[in-house]
This record gives sequence, structure tokens and C-alpha cells, in this order.
Amino acid sequence: MKQSIICLVCTLWLSTTVSGQRFDDVKITTHKINDELHILFGAGGNILTLTGPEGTLMVDTQFAPLSEKITAAINEIDSGAIKYVINTHFHGDHTGGNEAFATKGATIIAHDNVRTRLSTDQIRPYGRSVDAAPPGAWPRLTFNDEMQIHMNGHLIQLIHVHTGAHTDSDALVYLPMANVLHMGDIFFKDRFPFIDSDLGGDPDGMIATVEAALMLCDADTQIVPGHGAISDKEDLSRYLQMLKIMVDRVKAEVAAGSGILTLDMDKLVEGYSSWGDGFMKSDTFVKILFRKYSEE
Repeated sequence: MKQSIICLVCTLWLSTTVSGQRFDDVKITTHKINDELHILFGAGGNILTLTGPEGTLMVDTQFAPLSEKITAAINEIDSGAIKYVINTHFHGDHTGGNEAFATKGATIIAHDNVRTRLSTDQIRPYGRSVDAAPPGAWPRLTFNDEMQIHMNGHLIQLIHVHTGAHTDSDALVYLPMANVLHMGDIFFKDRFPFIDSDLGGDPDGMIATVEAALMLCDADTQIVPGHGAISDKEDLSRYLQMLKIMVDRVKAEVAAGSGILTLDMDKLVEGYSSWGDGFMKSDTFVKILFRKYSEE
């Protein structure tokens, strides 16, 4: 059953090892929030940049083969040196470019568990061994609960909610003066998320972390999801409602003694069938939840 839960997830992890040719046609596009803040879309996690006289700070680095394209896109915004890179978590579509930017002088910042995961070999789906990332990709500054950075007239708050969510290494990145929140893969806009339960992810923790994020938001907050279009508090509230409803539905099936093979998938995702049109398919998401609560 475990293999069936994560069969589609393997695509994400395998993609970090394929040749650069896969990324030849990827275009990095830019969305302007204001003169200092931009979002870069490409392949992998959404990147947020803060530019100014003190240099550039970026959140996440996508895949390694895209580093030059990302650098070029950032230079079109501001030619200042990239001083800091923040990782929202350790997955390769968010940290693949770490080494390239560190080589150019950037300091990598992340939660303690990002360094732990990147600096050690990992066993991934189907027992596949993933070697540790090269030392140049490891965070040099890490934190446990929270961290604050002051740069270009902004306060950047890094917040780890002490429970597994998408992984055990997630960080919210909040810029209160700009009212912008980057959530990494804790939030997929109008899509089912991947909960990496093998490496600390937990649906209850996902709900708790989203609830904490909503406490930072008002109607004007611009929210950057790990994947998908820029969002607002209403989008995030709708996502939280989905998580709670799906968890309650699956818990009810477990309590009734249902087996994984007898689940009525269409009924379980009623009202949310379109949320399975992205990377995480409906049946895979349901099986991740079923595995969690049936094991309890």
C-alpha cells in the first residue's frame, strides 16, 4: 500500500537527477509585487526576491540546471549581488540551485532539519537511495523556532511551526512591512498538497501550520504558494477548509473499518475533484491520509 500512495510522488524526486536538457525550454517569468519584491515562476517552487541597496535576498532556488536562467531574470530586476538564499524546506525543486548561488557568494539560510536532510543520504520512495547534497548546498545559517533578518528596510521573519507539515523542515517566510507571506509547499493553491509523511510531513501538522499562517494574514496579504499563482487570505482559508473536510472524511472511513481497496474515491473527494488535477492526484492524496490515520 505504501508504494501505491507515493507512486506519483517519485516524479518530483527523480527530476532532480535528470540531465539539464529537460530544462532547456523552461522560461523564467517574473511577477512584480512592488519595486522591491518579485515572484519568479519556472520549474519547481516559486521564488520570491527582495532587492535593494543592500543586495538581493531570494526564497528558494528551484532546480540546479535553471540557476543561470534564474540569475539572469533576477539581474533584469536588480544587478546587486545575491546575499542570502532562504529555503522553505529541503525538497530538490526548492533547493537544487543552492550550490550554484552559494558559489556566487550567497549565504544559505534554513531550518535546522533542512541542513540535516541535505547533508545526509536519504531513502526515498521504492527504497531509492538519494545521496547527500554537496556541502556547498547546505545551509550555513540555521534556526529552530524562528529567525529575523533585517535587509533593504524590511524585516524578514522565518517561522517554523513545531509540528511536521509538508515535511519536518518547513518555514514560513513573512515580510510584515510589505504584507507578503511565502508558504513554500505548505500551500498549493486550489490543489491537493503532497504530504511527505516519510520525512516528517503530517496532515494534522499541515492544518496547524496553515492555521498559524492565517493568523499573520489580513484581506490584503499577498500569499506566495510553493506552486501556483499568487494568492490571498480567502484562497488560504478555502485550502484550510479542504484539508479539514478531507481529513474528517478519511477518519470516518477508518473508523468504519473501511479498507483501502473499498474506498469510494469519487465520494471522498466530492466538491474537490478538480483539486486533483495538479501534481497530486485525488486518489494518491486520499491514500496518504488513509495511511496516516489507519496506522494510528
